Amino acid sequence: MKTHVLNSIAPFVKYGLHEAKHTSFAHALQEVAAITYLMGNGMDPQTAYLTVESWEINEMF
Repeated sequence: MKTHVLNSIAPFVKYGLHEAKHTSFAHALQEVAAITYLMGNGMDPQTAYLTVESWEINEMF
């Protein structure tokens, strides 16, 4: 279970670290937390990512 969970979120952790270079760490953490929250509630990763991205205006929620 541990490996499955960590492998499932790994792409979004990498994305968040990359995103933090261009925004703030707080914003990147919010984004990754929101994506993984949606995934935990049954949303597929791509839809979760696109949903959270759709909430942003000028890199802000």
